[in-house]
Amino acid sequence: MNQTTVYREEESLTSVQSLTKIGLVTALYVAVTFIFSAISFGAFQLRLSEMFNYLAIFHKRYIVAVFLGVVISNFLWSPMKFIDVPVGGLATLLTLIVVRTVTNRMKNLKAKFVVTAIIVVISMFTIAIQLVIVGGYPFWLTYLGIAMGELVAMTIGGFIMYYVSRKIDFTK
Repeated sequence: MNQTTVYREEESLTSVQSLTKIGLVTALYVAVTFIFSAISFGAFQLRLSEMFNYLAIFHKRYIVAVFLGVVISNFLWSPMKFIDVPVGGLATLLTLIVVRTVTNRMKNLKAKFVVTAIIVVISMFTIAIQLVIVGGYPFWLTYLGIAMGELVAMTIGGFIMYYVSRKIDFTK
């Protein structure tokens, strides 16, 4: 296989392999959110499925996969789905685009993981604003609660995803 063919396959989000991987990660995100749905929503949340955010550092297809996982999960189980689907989905999409852009040229995998966790935790202000507008929650307390839950989820998920990434090449 020549270099041009490899590049074309890697970039195609519509190849059968890419669509399969997108579907698998989307399904995993939804399944993990369902399993932990009791703690995945609200002003204080711990959404362990957020560990799949790390996949964005490996390939752009996973931005699509996690975005779809968030949208589907929010649609199925969020008590505020009318705002959680568009706002949570868009916030995830934009955050993962930022993650991919910022970490794309970084060489150290551990540094990529740390930077990803920081960006994702900071981005939780969007969910806090949503809860302030819809639920009347106090911003800083809500942001602190959501950011702390996200930090825990990203830390636990970071160790899991780092270990898995050493066994599975997510770049292909």
